[in-house]
Amino acid sequence: MITVIGLDGGRLGEQATAALQTATCVAGARRHLDAVDVPENARRIPMGGLDPVLDQVMAWDGPVAVLASGDPGFFGVIRALRARGARPRVVPAVSSVATAFARIGLPWDDAVILSAHGRAASGRSAHRALAAALAHPKAAILTAPGSAEPGTFIPELLRAGREVYVAQRLGADDEEVARVEHDVGAGRTWAHPNVLLAVDPRHAVAPSMTWMPGHHGAPDGWALPEGEFSHRESMITKAEVRAFALAHLAPRPGTVVWDVGAGSGSVAIECARFGAYAVAFEKNTGDCARIRRNARAHGVRVEVSEGHAPASLRDRADRPAPDAIFFGGGDDTVIAEALRHHQPERVVAALASVDRVRPVHDLIAASGYGVSGTQIQASRLAPLPNGSLRFAAVNPVTLLWGLRPHAGEGESGRAADGTAGRPARAEGTADHPEQQREREGTT
Repeated sequence: MITVIGLDGGRLGEQATAALQTATCVAGARRHLDAVDVPENARRIPMGGLDPVLDQVMAWDGPVAVLASGDPGFFGVIRALRARGARPRVVPAVSSVATAFARIGLPWDDAVILSAHGRAASGRSAHRALAAALAHPKAAILTAPGSAEPGTFIPELLRAGREVYVAQRLGADDEEVARVEHDVGAGRTWAHPNVLLAVDPRHAVAPSMTWMPGHHGAPDGWALPEGEFSHRESMITKAEVRAFALAHLAPRPGTVVWDVGAGSGSVAIECARFGAYAVAFEKNTGDCARIRRNARAHGVRVEVSEGHAPASLRDRADRPAPDAIFFGGGDDTVIAEALRHHQPERVVAALASVDRVRPVHDLIAASGYGVSGTQIQASRLAPLPNGSLRFAAVNPVTLLWGLRPHAGEGESGRAADGTAGRPARAEGTADHPEQQREREGTT
């Protein structure tokens, strides 16, 4: 019999005490072994690498107690034991996430809970956790030693206006829950285990009870009508084009999506509604304000980056890298530099000009993507004066999309050596009338 006992710094209950007293083998982190009364005749197995310890636990002939932090069924050791065929008895304690939110006096039923643990506890795991935390008003991140330390997340979360707390060694004598208000906290050495909390102060408490924690899944509708967005002179991606673009951008929690030449921001906003961290790039000041209003109207968070591409994209070399980029505006220089510097997994370009299809196709292919495309020429039902119906044609748009083959476990959007590359061409702009017409795939 294997009994997994959760520890939260409080006194053990009767079930946990009885299981511990009858155990002939006790495994756990050194701090956990030192925190309980291990029977004198029981074998102590300090938790180092998880696999070797669980090998010994599974092979032990006799009752075993495994000590874990908080609730071992919440991103804990139970999953690993079950994967090995064990059916452990579990005596949980209060989870570290619940305790951390309790320490700062906030409910957590509306929080998204994220784990930065993963293979090598690095790169991709940290990238996904940060993207999801930036896209949601309240998040808890279970950090990991190495490249998923609290300092990995603190600068971006502070830049986004979040209140950031690090709760370390909860339940221990040296417990500390610290609010981090400056980047200096990113360089601090934090004790493990710890939980990082990020809270948008404007939405610290949801206005009403939530029915599902964190992200609420897919929105109740997408490819929204153009009338759902404020836009300038029809500078908006048509609903049919947007639907097809969303299918190939694959927005979801834990991904970063860029909308370049965003216009009304309709693509960025739809991606944010799916839970992605969306960034809208736009050079027109009035359109930037319009994007912010549209995002507020749809209840999502879209970061707006005002400036001329490709310089505005290049300036984000040290920011969360994109998993997908949508090009609704910008010339070939913008596309080339974005792909060279940021190397997203997915790219979608909307082109109103037939002349650009071949060059952009070849440019995406030369950047290492498998390229496909289609022309979307929708005809919408419209009434005639006599009450009959007709089809009203919408201007055709060519969509090209590329998917990069998976090349390893490195952080999304970065080269294998972690570099972002250097610009090889002069800075371009998106001011040409043709480029203006192509913003968001319109004419």
